[in-house]
Amino acid sequence: MDSDIFRHGGNTTCDIKQFTIITDKEMRNSMEYDVIIIGGGQAGLAMGFSLKQKNIHFVILDENEQTGMSWRKRYDSLHLFTPRSYSQLHGFHLKGDPNGFPEKNEIAAYLNAFKIKNDLPIIHQEKVIKLTQNEKQKFLVATPNKTHKAKQVVIATGAFYNPFVPNVHDGTANFEIHASQYRNPSQIPNGNVLIIGAGNTGVQIAAELSKTHQVTLSQSKPMKSIPQNIAGRSIFWWLETFRIGRAKPNSFIGKILREREPLIGNDYKTVQNNVEIVGRLSEIKEGKAYFNNGITKQVQNVIWATGYRNDYSWIQIDGVLSNQGRPLHSFGVTNVAGLYFIGLSWQRKRSSALIYGVSDDAKYIAQKIQQHEMK
Repeated sequence: MDSDIFRHGGNTTCDIKQFTIITDKEMRNSMEYDVIIIGGGQAGLAMGFSLKQKNIHFVILDENEQTGMSWRKRYDSLHLFTPRSYSQLHGFHLKGDPNGFPEKNEIAAYLNAFKIKNDLPIIHQEKVIKLTQNEKQKFLVATPNKTHKAKQVVIATGAFYNPFVPNVHDGTANFEIHASQYRNPSQIPNGNVLIIGAGNTGVQIAAELSKTHQVTLSQSKPMKSIPQNIAGRSIFWWLETFRIGRAKPNSFIGKILREREPLIGNDYKTVQNNVEIVGRLSEIKEGKAYFNNGITKQVQNVIWATGYRNDYSWIQIDGVLSNQGRPLHSFGVTNVAGLYFIGLSWQRKRSSALIYGVSDDAKYIAQKIQQHEMK
C-alpha cells in the first residue's frame, strides 16, 4: 500500500516519538498490555496515534482482515460528504483536491497508509467476544483463541455496529436487503424498489437507483437538507468557523442538532424530482406495504436503510451500560476506572463520529489514560 497517499499538514508535528515496534508473532504470543484498543477503524487508529505520542504501550485488536476493509465493503458509489480537508486524522491530509469529496476506497487506502506510516501495532482477524475484569481490576479481553490482559481498555468499535431491521415485515417481498448489503443497481432485480429510511444513506441509494428503477422512499419525518458548499466554502468550514461542529451534546445548539440532523448534498434534489416519497412504514404484509398516511403499495424489492444498533452484550462489566444497552460515559470516560469509549456519535461534540472529529477525542482520552497510569 502506498504510504505516501497523504501529506502531513503544518498543524501537527511530524516528529513521532520513538516506539518499540512489535512484530505480528510477538503480538500474538504476548498476553498483557498497558492499553488494548478494541477496533481498528478510524477511531482506533486515531486513539493509537495519540497513545504512541505519549509513549504508552498498546495494541489494537481488529476483526477485519485489513485496515480500511469496512470502508471497502460499502456500496460502490459511496463518496463522503466531508471534503478531503475534513477527512483526515491528526493532520495527515489526503492527497488530491482538498475541496473534493473522497470515495470509499480512497478512505480505505488512506487509513491503511496511516497505520503503516505511524507503525501502529494491530492484530487483524482478532474478534473480541468478551470483556471482563478480574479480582485485581485488570481487564480480560477474550477472543476465540486467547485472552489478552490490559491495565486499561478503549472500546473503538464506533458508532455503528449491527444492521438494524425493525420487526414490521413478514418477508414476503421478492428481494430484501439491509443498506449495508447494497453495492450497486445491478444487484437489484427488475421491478419497483421500496427504500425504508430517509437519512443520508437512504437518500443517496434512492438517488442512484432512480436512474434504473421505479423507487419509493419511506420517511418517518420531513427531510431537511443543506448543501455541501455555501458561498464557495464547505459546509464544514462554516460549521467549524461558527463552532457549531464543536457543539457539546447537551448544549442548546447540540440538543437542536441532535433532533434535526439534516441531509447533506445534492441527492435530496434528485430524490425530490425522481422518487415517490411516502410516510412512515407501518408494516409489510403479504407483499404489500402499508404507510401511516393511508397509502398502500405492492412491493417487489425492499432496501432497509434503517441504520445500525450497537451490540455491547460482550461487555460483561457492571456499570458500563445502561438498561437499554447503551454506553454510560462522560465524553468517552466511563465510571469504571481505566475503561473508555471512542468514536461514538456526539461523544464530545457534533463531529465526534466523523473522521476529522475523532482526533480531538483521541487526544482527550489519551490524556485521561496517562493520568490514570500516574495514579
